[in-house]
Amino acid sequence: MSKPRLLVFTDLDGTLLDHESYSWQAAEPALACLKAAGIPLVINSSKTAAEIAELRTQLGNDAPYIVENGAAVVIPENYFGAGCERLVSFGANHAEVIKTLMQLRSQGYAFCGFSDMTVDELAELTGLSCQMAVLAKQRSGTEPLLWQDTEERLQAFRGLLESAGLRMIAGGRFHHVMGTFDKADGVRWLSERFQQCCPTSRWVTVALGDGPNDRDMLAAVDCPAIVRGVRSDEIELPAGKPVLRSTQRGPAGWNECVIQLLREHGYQGVL
Repeated sequence: MSKPRLLVFTDLDGTLLDHESYSWQAAEPALACLKAAGIPLVINSSKTAAEIAELRTQLGNDAPYIVENGAAVVIPENYFGAGCERLVSFGANHAEVIKTLMQLRSQGYAFCGFSDMTVDELAELTGLSCQMAVLAKQRSGTEPLLWQDTEERLQAFRGLLESAGLRMIAGGRFHHVMGTFDKADGVRWLSERFQQCCPTSRWVTVALGDGPNDRDMLAAVDCPAIVRGVRSDEIELPAGKPVLRSTQRGPAGWNECVIQLLREHGYQGVL
């Protein structure tokens, strides 16, 4: 049987990017192998479309991408023969999220969201440059926040968000308030599009992540890979699904997993 066509989805912070330096240099060997093999690399991150567009330019990446934990998929110009760039949304917009959060703040809940911070404050907190912090504040469907209240009140807060048709998930550093979409929605939608465009190919989907907010994405693919990180042990996937785990952290662990997956699926020629 001929080798399958791989379709790779990846988280960024703590996975392809180092949490502190935002560098991907340790992953360069595997990135080069994916490019040489013509394997699409789909970024699937809590970052905004503006942030990911900048990063894609630096990476030389031309694939579609999924923004803000599944809020939307961005299809680049002429990809899938679609003509101009377009955005496919999956849930509540940012204004609706902020309106609900302000209502909950008025009830005494303590938190600090990206919308509350200046560009300088966000840059200092995250280690982003001021230029990248500006892009991080250009949100379309989610609001990252730092919880500044008790754990007991956090549970009540989650319940009130759910009553308003929203949800909150824990990322590597922030909680993310969002609609009822998740990272898997974009994965499923794009997987179907790739299959429709190349119906005779045998596609195998791969995803790499390092935190609880990556769980749905990892559960939605054929080959999940968990990159070692601060909260990677908290990821629980359905029983019986084979899971690859890295021994190294961040982009070095990402590189480790991708190289192993390429080897397992017959891509030795690009290694």
